[in-house]
Amino acid sequence: MPWPGGGGRARVGVVPNPVSAPSPIVVPAPPPATAGPDWRVVVAVVVTVLAWASAFVAIRFVGRDFSPGALTLGRLAIGSLVLTATVLTQRRVRLTRGDWGRVTIIGVAWFGIYNLALNAGEQTVDAGTAAMLIQVAPILIGVLAGFFLGEGFPRMLVIGGLIAFAGTLLIGISTGSGRADVTGVLLIMISAAVYSVAMVTQKIVLGRVPGLQVTWLACVIGMVVCLPFLGALVRDVTAAPTSSILGVVYLGVVPTAIAFSTWAYALSRTSAGRLGVTTYAVPPVAIALGWLLLQEVPSLVAVLGGALSLIGVGIARRQTRPRTPPAPS
Repeated sequence: MPWPGGGGRARVGVVPNPVSAPSPIVVPAPPPATAGPDWRVVVAVVVTVLAWASAFVAIRFVGRDFSPGALTLGRLAIGSLVLTATVLTQRRVRLTRGDWGRVTIIGVAWFGIYNLALNAGEQTVDAGTAAMLIQVAPILIGVLAGFFLGEGFPRMLVIGGLIAFAGTLLIGISTGSGRADVTGVLLIMISAAVYSVAMVTQKIVLGRVPGLQVTWLACVIGMVVCLPFLGALVRDVTAAPTSSILGVVYLGVVPTAIAFSTWAYALSRTSAGRLGVTTYAVPPVAIALGWLLLQEVPSLVAVLGGALSLIGVGIARRQTRPRTPPAPS
């Protein structure tokens, strides 16, 4: 057969060396545009959004008794215990040096720096402004995935993402109090940036390593990064009421162990850009949960912003239909 690039001349008995050839980065391919929705992915996304939205309510509840570092360490410690007990019964693969590097980035950036920077930033930035700033992350994810994962920039994804972001702006304007300083804003922007990089990195490593194993290792690495806050955690647990301690346990089990696992499952089966934009559904769901559980009545503008965000997510999740070629005449 003709050798590629050989000008059509055949070369017999020559094969590439599988040992010296570099291993390509394998990125899971999303399902074809003509395929129907995978309801297991839909369920995983719904579970993730509900769990992460509930985390905002739980953090507001326990934040009175736990400092940002102690809360992050406690949450990751509980999550690591649950994930360790779960992953021991599952199939695991041997990680390459590249896999370890990417999992370490996910653990340090997403589980460690993201939580610490966001918790610290919200000490000096009101919730509405924080919501607007952190929702820059899906835009960054779409850009990074478009350039580095070859996902491109589908029209419906771009339109839906912009509509959802506009809804987030309305939520932020209606719930913001104008309390923000430069340090807090920078911390939250750091959170958005490291979250975006970590998610794109996770998409790459999920091409070879099961999602549950990636989540487990990243959570443990994040916990190790936060060990300097062990003393603060011990002090806060000693002084905190039982309800707040149970709140930390909830944060570790549901929004961390369960939600990050369902997120990894969904990410391994869809594009990073399209999945990232679903996080725009978190603020309106959090508003609804705060209304139900904390009697935090939202303003009409916040309700309208939430509805706009959900509409944008629905548009962004739609598959762009390929153009049908004209019939031959």
